[in-house]
Amino acid sequence: MYQIIRYEGGVYKNNILKEWIEDVGGFIIQEHVMQLDVYMTIAIPQNEIENFKEEAKKYKGKIVETPLAGIEIAIVSPSLSRHHLPHIACDVSEYVRKFGAKPNMIGLAHGAGKSISEIREKEKRLIQEHDIAIYVMGNFESCILDKTHLFKVDIPLVVTGGPETLDIPYTYVGNLGRRAQRLRKGEEIRALRQMIDEVTKKINDKRMELSYDPPIIPPVVLKDEIEKRIDEVRGILAPMPIVTQLDGLRIKMDYDRNHEEIENVKIGKYLLKDIAYVTRSEMKNYILIKLKSTSELKTDENKA
Repeated sequence: MYQIIRYEGGVYKNNILKEWIEDVGGFIIQEHVMQLDVYMTIAIPQNEIENFKEEAKKYKGKIVETPLAGIEIAIVSPSLSRHHLPHIACDVSEYVRKFGAKPNMIGLAHGAGKSISEIREKEKRLIQEHDIAIYVMGNFESCILDKTHLFKVDIPLVVTGGPETLDIPYTYVGNLGRRAQRLRKGEEIRALRQMIDEVTKKINDKRMELSYDPPIIPPVVLKDEIEKRIDEVRGILAPMPIVTQLDGLRIKMDYDRNHEEIENVKIGKYLLKDIAYVTRSEMKNYILIKLKSTSELKTDENKA
């Protein structure tokens, strides 16, 4: 099992540290160099975490815990209008990014209006491509109660809204309703922190569930293999060309043009299409990869 952490340090002997990471079987997921400072998101074997902390001290670096690293979150707003989207959804998105997550903001086409709101099947499929969803709702209790049908997706979710408490059969975090300004007050920051705690609990539960029947290869290892074998990935200008999820990847390449090449990437003794589902994403025709569990792979081999 790999753990994803963030390293912050200087450029002094940074190449030596990167070689140490590779020697213990780790991967550098993302790296930013800003003048004399280096920020790296790293996947490293769990049994090497303490050794890495000691190694980082030699270069005056520090390790920042990122409990949500390696996951993709859907930040869902009832609409893209000024009534729903500005400020609060942006603040939520920015805050989960601080803890390592990759957020995508999604505004529903017909989520506005208590009596007419709805979620389309395409929107539901898009949300379900993520590891978890955060629904950013408004200030009125009756409005949220009348829109609980928007929350019926098959992934873990957390609902936020203005009322301090709310009687709904979903995990709810209050004091995060619509604001006319950025979230800077003490009670607002505490509510954001509570939201992170609830999201972390659900992600840890999902990680635990996956650990009982894990995929044959971790997503971070698959990401590294694809980057080594597919030259076109290195030419993608979009930020984070390959996004890791708990059980797969999202590759920002056109499905129609590139899916066959991706499917036939050799991973050990397997082709990728043998150990994963390679499908068309609802997001910009990207490539979505969901890894098969070990038991599912064995079942497929027995049938063959």
